[in-house]
Amino acid sequence: METNKQALPQIVSEGEWQTAREQLLVKEKELTRALDALAAERRRLPMVRIDKSYEFEGANGSASLLDLFDGRRQLIVYHFMMAPGSEHRCPGCSSFTDNIGHLEHLHARDTTFILVSPAPLSQIAPYKERMGWKVPWFSSNGNSFNIDCGAGSGFGLSVFLRDGDSVFRTYFTTSRGVDRIRADFNLLDLTPFGRQEDWEESPEGWPQTRPYIWWRLHDEYGD
Repeated sequence: METNKQALPQIVSEGEWQTAREQLLVKEKELTRALDALAAERRRLPMVRIDKSYEFEGANGSASLLDLFDGRRQLIVYHFMMAPGSEHRCPGCSSFTDNIGHLEHLHARDTTFILVSPAPLSQIAPYKERMGWKVPWFSSNGNSFNIDCGAGSGFGLSVFLRDGDSVFRTYFTTSRGVDRIRADFNLLDLTPFGRQEDWEESPEGWPQTRPYIWWRLHDEYGD
């Protein structure tokens, strides 16, 4: 995407740039401390016991909610948008999943990460293979797990805690709440042009499009 010279950041000396960078760094450190404080508050949220029984289907057969923990204390579930019988493959959920790295780092802190969709496993499996994903993906087809968690027919991120055989719901977020764990968005936020979407407050002339329309499955971008 080409831009004209009027749509570029101001050119300054190294000293002027360093001064501006240090001024921004003060605000970045303030935000970091605020995020730390928010995380501390999040860790102190109350929790709700899950007494309802759910049956999921995974690559190794049927599983209960307790089974999804895979023996660990904490469970993070991404509610991946895939409706039964639908041919739509959500580019947003797909790009989120593309950003998931090696799960061993989470496992080292007693935490399991999985995907769950209402679609049957027969619908999930070929798409997972196409995308080359290794993250465990379970079907909640036939149960109300997504609805009960607040994701409905959309997407979201749920967190659960296990104490023995008891499971508790501790956190849920959706929409922009999921953005901060997407590496691509966070990397673009560091660049001059940002995500290049028209909701962003950017200088006149910066390249921008409407949200979502540029999103593709990773094997559909071409050159």
